[in-house]
Amino acid sequence: MRLALIGFGNIATTLLTQLDAPLDAVSVLVRPDAADATRARLDGEFVKLSAERTVCTDLAGLLLTKPDLVVECAGHTAVKAFVPDLLEAGLDVVLVSIGALADEALHGALTGAARDGNARLILPAGAVGGIDLLASLGAAGDLQVIYRGTKPPMAWTGTPAEETLDLEALSEPAGFFNGTARQAATDFPKNANVAATLALAGAGFEATQVELIADPQAPGNIHEYQVSSPLARYSMRIENLPSAGNAKTSVSTVYSVLREIRNRIGPVAI
Repeated sequence: MRLALIGFGNIATTLLTQLDAPLDAVSVLVRPDAADATRARLDGEFVKLSAERTVCTDLAGLLLTKPDLVVECAGHTAVKAFVPDLLEAGLDVVLVSIGALADEALHGALTGAARDGNARLILPAGAVGGIDLLASLGAAGDLQVIYRGTKPPMAWTGTPAEETLDLEALSEPAGFFNGTARQAATDFPKNANVAATLALAGAGFEATQVELIADPQAPGNIHEYQVSSPLARYSMRIENLPSAGNAKTSVSTVYSVLREIRNRIGPVAI
């Protein structure tokens, strides 16, 4: 596989450390001011991953590396800037920043670009499970989905939660958001990708209800949701460890992307 990454933060670097087979090529698209540091890490700790390692600072450079698969892990701005053109160029893209699809215009643009380029926009399950069942039940209609996301207070720093809560002083759980998945994904772009994933797999952004909570006793990033449909009812609770160096992201998100890559190159897809 010729693998390309958009972004070289916690998710991208953790992903590369978990790849257990050499790749034909690895290319990374980063901002110009991050190019030297990215190149140093690729040529250092990731030197054995591939003999062909390329750092790009624009989309044209990334396209020249002719990747088989692109993994976006750089946030909503990167999705808007690069993913439509990649899909139109016929490249399949694994989208980590699924919350970006809460923007209806962007969602439509990406879907159209994938269709025009005969490519696939791949949405990994990320930090949550049961997405296969949720998507199956959605076909029957009349789906009700309620999601509750609970994280330690410091995971909500830099978000609107700071406007209503003193995160450092919390001694007990405190809710600060109740609304739709669309609003959650829009207001909390680094924290509510799970809400967007559930919405896209199930009842949609407006019908999926979301509650967000800061809890100083939380053992990690907790994702809970309940589903009711004419065919089945189920509930799920997942306690994820946060990624090293990024409390906002569950480490299982990285392994979900790893699974997508292994399904792409392995003899059996699970």
